[in-house]
Amino acid sequence: MKKEDFKNKNVVILGFGLEGESTTNFLLENGAKAFVVDVRSRDKFEEEKISDFENKGVSFMFDSYPRTFENFDLVVRSPGIRLSSNVIEKAKSEGKEITSSTKIFFDLCPCKIIGVTGTKGKSTTATLIYEMLKSGGIDAYLGGNVGKPPLDFLNDLKIDSKVVLELSSFQLQDLNKSPQIAVFLMVTSEHLDYHRDINEYIEAKRNILRYQGPDDFAILNKDYPASNESDVHTHGQLYCVSREQQVEQGCFVRDGYIWLKIGTREEQIMPTSEVLLAGKHNLENVCAAILAATIAGAHAQTIITVLKNFKGLEHRLEFVGEHHGIKFYNDSLATIPEAVIEGIEALGEDVETLIAGGYDRDLDYRELGKYLSDSKIRTLILFPATGEKIWESLCVEVPNESLRPKKFDVASMKEAVLTAYEHTNPGKICLMSPGAASFNMFKNYKERGEQFKKEVENLSSS
Repeated sequence: MKKEDFKNKNVVILGFGLEGESTTNFLLENGAKAFVVDVRSRDKFEEEKISDFENKGVSFMFDSYPRTFENFDLVVRSPGIRLSSNVIEKAKSEGKEITSSTKIFFDLCPCKIIGVTGTKGKSTTATLIYEMLKSGGIDAYLGGNVGKPPLDFLNDLKIDSKVVLELSSFQLQDLNKSPQIAVFLMVTSEHLDYHRDINEYIEAKRNILRYQGPDDFAILNKDYPASNESDVHTHGQLYCVSREQQVEQGCFVRDGYIWLKIGTREEQIMPTSEVLLAGKHNLENVCAAILAATIAGAHAQTIITVLKNFKGLEHRLEFVGEHHGIKFYNDSLATIPEAVIEGIEALGEDVETLIAGGYDRDLDYRELGKYLSDSKIRTLILFPATGEKIWESLCVEVPNESLRPKKFDVASMKEAVLTAYEHTNPGKICLMSPGAASFNMFKNYKERGEQFKKEVENLSSS
């Protein structure tokens, strides 16, 4: 697909989120006629933004999908719309081509793409790679779920640029091209409200590898079965990362140091104690970033400098403030139970209060309940609806009611923070790590994290 292929085409964009807006701008720039559809009502969007697009000739349809696609040449699917959804099936039945902004970008990108996927760690790893390249003077760009929608910077790219993309299973599921450097991080069950089952979810992730050639590079996390067993799905040159064992080719942790082995040369990069990013789990992401950045042309000293200074992402184990001796941490990016465990492990035994729960995507909370039953958590502050599941899982492990943490069910972030402030001892930590999506109470994880930070800040004036 070329840019000129869009000229005078009637294109319908399904979904008006960030990607939908970016796609609409791209289509207008390239002479297409854009029609935007979103099942949400018009009042859920900025009226000024919609009016601006309408003045440029864009048509909008809210509250429902079109009954037919016969007047359209192309359908662009936003990531949140399932391939198995009725609207996609309808478009297919009418013989329409279905694409996405990710597929369009892969078709048109003139330079090498470094793609990063996994259940957790994508944003951190992608940002680290970007910082390592950019700090070394490489013309690098960061896009996907972190950074900008990639179509926004397509016109800025040159043949020697490098693009780092964070890619979700939603974006990968119908992708028929793979990045030149593919990073496959840890994979556990998530988005089972979107995918039919865990197998469909993993297979979607594997598209990041599936279309690679012998000149491409695949980086797999050896510590998790789903990623480790994905080696058969790539024709690229294979490298592994691990924080638990030495690997034949790749990056790993051994004896308190990070090591890099490419070809016959084994190089000691730096002590793990000098990595500023908190948490043992992040060493997996660090190893993957070191390896990908090295393959992409970053120098060792630049990589080391970045790792000594990179504090982490907003909303991921983010220190918010201290009030009355209580330290508050924002971990709103923790949307699965495994990430909650990682967060508590990273911060240590001073975590006394946990704020958790959120939108129910039918995840399994038994392991989290087991972990909490043997932790130092004294106070659990729980949002609906998964808060109840977390509590039930803990109760199975701790039948004796007197030995359980104190539990508080809350209906707002303000109530959660005030409760934490009242029931956490000075010198201890309150961690907001939901282990669930945000959609039942908040627009997204960012809004949830921002509300937490706002309410913690308000403690100063209360």
